[in-house]
Amino acid sequence: MSLFIGIDLGTSACRVAVLDAQEQLLSFSNTPLPDPISEGLTCEQSPNDWWQACQISLQEALQGLDAQKVSSIAVDGTSSTLLLCDATGQVTHPALMYRDQRAQQQANVLADIAPATTAVHSPSSSLAKLLWMQSHDQLKVGLKALHQADWISGKLRGEYDHSDENNALKLGYDPVNRQWPDWLHQLDLPMDCLPTVVPAGTVLGTIHPDIAAQFGFSTDCQIVSGTTDSTATFIASGAHRLGDALTVLGSTLAIKILADKPIYAPEYGIYSHRLGDQYLVGGASNTGGAVLRQFFDDQQLEQLSAQIELNKPVTLEYMPLPSVGERFPVNNPDLEPLMTPRPADDVDFLHALLESMSKIELQGYAALSKLGAPMPTSIRSSGGGAKNPQWQALRQKQLNVTFLKPSHQEAAVGAALLASRA
Repeated sequence: MSLFIGIDLGTSACRVAVLDAQEQLLSFSNTPLPDPISEGLTCEQSPNDWWQACQISLQEALQGLDAQKVSSIAVDGTSSTLLLCDATGQVTHPALMYRDQRAQQQANVLADIAPATTAVHSPSSSLAKLLWMQSHDQLKVGLKALHQADWISGKLRGEYDHSDENNALKLGYDPVNRQWPDWLHQLDLPMDCLPTVVPAGTVLGTIHPDIAAQFGFSTDCQIVSGTTDSTATFIASGAHRLGDALTVLGSTLAIKILADKPIYAPEYGIYSHRLGDQYLVGGASNTGGAVLRQFFDDQQLEQLSAQIELNKPVTLEYMPLPSVGERFPVNNPDLEPLMTPRPADDVDFLHALLESMSKIELQGYAALSKLGAPMPTSIRSSGGGAKNPQWQALRQKQLNVTFLKPSHQEAAVGAALLASRA
C-alpha cells in the first residue's frame, strides 16, 4: 500500500500529514516554529528553523508507519515568503515573510510597470521583495529566488531551481500563458534568478539519497511541486467542481471559489491561482473573528451563541470591522466600523454581529460573481468560526446555498492530496 506525505509550512508551525492510497488520514504531526522577528515594516524568519521543524514533524508522523511505502511528498507554504539561496540550498539572509512590508518603494515602481492583472502590486509581494533585495545588494550572481515551499522541496530533492504556478504568482508569473511575462525585462532583474515554474502537483524528481536514508524512504520516492497554504486548504476541503466555494472564518473572513477563468482586481485584493484548467478566485474582508474577540472570549462566544434564536428578527445593521478601513467586498480605507447601538442583551448583540458578517459574506460572493466568477453551488467552511453551529445556520439562511462539511481542514492534507494525485 502506497503512502503520501504533505508538508505544510506556516508562520507558527510545520505540520505533516500522511495519507494512504484511499486518501485516508493515517498520521498527523505539528511542530512549533520560533516566532518571526518583526520590527516596523519588517518580518523575517530563518529557513533553517523551517527545516529543523520539518525533520521533527516527519519523524513524528512516520512513527508506526513503513517509510519505504511513501511514494511521493509535496509541500505547501505561506504565499510570498521569499528567500535567496545558492545551488546547494545555502540561504544568504533570513527569509522575508509574507507580511513583510518594507518594499514600499519597489511596489511604487511596479505600479508603473506591472499590468493591473498581476498579483505583484503589494509591498508584500514576492516581486517587490526581490527588487528590495536587489537594491540592497543581496541578489548576487548565481542565487535563486525561492519561496518557502520551493526551498523545502529543494531540501528534499537536493536541487533548488523550481517553483509552482501558485507560489510564483506573486513573483510575476503569468499562469494563464504559463510563462514569465515580457514586462519583467523592464525591471533589470537577472532572469536566471527566477525559478523554473511548473503546475502544482507536477513530479519534480526523486528524493535525495541522503534524505531517503535519514527517514527510511525508498530512493524512488518522488518529490511533487506544491502550492500555497490557502490553496492547499481549499484542496483539502474536498471542493473540486466549478462553483465549489470555501469560506475561511478566521481572524478575517476569506472566500474562495473555483471558476473557469481568472479574475484580477488588485483594488479589492482579488487574484486567481491556477488549478489544472480551473482558477481559484478569492477575496478577503477585514470582518471576522478579530471583531468578535473585541467583545467576547471563547467561552462567552459558545454560551451566547447557543442562546441565539435563529428565527428572531434582527433589527440592527452593523459594519463589524476591527478598525477603520475595508478592502473587500468594498474597497474603502476610510470605512468606519459601526457596532452601535449595543443592545442590553449580549445574545442580541452577538446575533446582530453574526448576521451582519453573514451579509458581508454574501456580498463578497456577489462581488466575485459581478467580476465573472460563478455564484457558489456549494460552500464548505473552515477556521475557528466554522465550529459555531449558530453562525453556520445564519450564514446558510443568508446565502441560501448548500453547505457541505469539508473533507479536511488542514493544509498539510491538501499537499498530501497533491502528492497522491501527481
